[in-house]
Amino acid sequence: MRVDGTRRRTIWLEGDGRTVGIIDQTSLPFGFRTARLTRLDEAEEAIRAMRVRGAPLIGVTAAYGMALAMAESASDWSVDLAYGRLLAARPTAVNLRWALDRMREVLDITPPGERMARAYAEAASMAEEDVATCEAIGRHGLRLVKDMQALHPDRPLNILTHCNAGWLATVDWGTATAPIYQAHQQGIPVHVWVDETRPRNQGAFLTAWELGQEGVPHTVIPDNTGGHLMQRGMVDLCIVGTDRVTAEGDVANKIGTYLKALAAKDTGVPFWVALPGSTIDWTLEDGVRDIPIEQRGGEEVSDLTGQTRDGRVETVRVVSPGSPVANYAFDVTPARLVSGFITERGLCEATRDGLSGLFPDQDDRTRPRNAANDA
Repeated sequence: MRVDGTRRRTIWLEGDGRTVGIIDQTSLPFGFRTARLTRLDEAEEAIRAMRVRGAPLIGVTAAYGMALAMAESASDWSVDLAYGRLLAARPTAVNLRWALDRMREVLDITPPGERMARAYAEAASMAEEDVATCEAIGRHGLRLVKDMQALHPDRPLNILTHCNAGWLATVDWGTATAPIYQAHQQGIPVHVWVDETRPRNQGAFLTAWELGQEGVPHTVIPDNTGGHLMQRGMVDLCIVGTDRVTAEGDVANKIGTYLKALAAKDTGVPFWVALPGSTIDWTLEDGVRDIPIEQRGGEEVSDLTGQTRDGRVETVRVVSPGSPVANYAFDVTPARLVSGFITERGLCEATRDGLSGLFPDQDDRTRPRNAANDA
């Protein structure tokens, strides 16, 4: 997508073919900075500190982290060390584990002397696949947007989203935003309600910033406003992203998503979730019981960073001194509240049958069995 009119991606290889460049998302929206990752520990820190964030981008960054580790040492011990450290950086997003499993599978069958080159090639391939996947999510989601817009041909279609599932959360295009960007590029009038998404304000900081860069009409709202807008008929469609989807269709996403889904269900607003197939965790069924929910530092809630009127970026405390703080980073939306999924392979119901209908090669329940192995 674009930054100040120039096309960019969120992650890339620098000219030396080894250093990994990223957009440092902690600088947005008040400044734009890039960072260079040259070692495993820098990739780990970038994921943990949310310099890169969003399930797909976390996965690709972890893949490049494995490549950086192989540039330091390509031993079996180094493969295991890098895998473990990167996996522990963020516990909720399943793309992290998916990417690391794929990298370790490749490296395990590659001689040590060839591992560095193979790791960089595999990470680059994953980045290109992510771009193609998100573009496909956009195409399939665009059908949904067009169908909804046909019901309201005399005005822009109002879409509500939560957190940031935009191009900043992927390598390019985004998941939840991909249909919006494609609709905008085709001249379909859309307007986006952007939840601020406390406590880290990914909506107000990141989604609003990138929508502004693309010229997409949008309005930032407090997190508790969405239900009111839905009651007033001011939301036509909700599209959010996700960090993990269970085999039965439960959705883990940024804290507050569950409340939006409840409001959408009550008011009859379609609530769709956009995701790549790599975000489905086929090993889990009950999301509320089984998905690990990351708890982050209390300072994210008690402190707030913003820009002063004279242009300085300052951090201030907004919670009463001495009051304890809880910071649950995600919640789980049960499948019964989800209208459907937008994936790179098409649209489907939020059920195991719906998911496995699109991804039969991934679901162990439907995958063809090997008779020789059954004997």
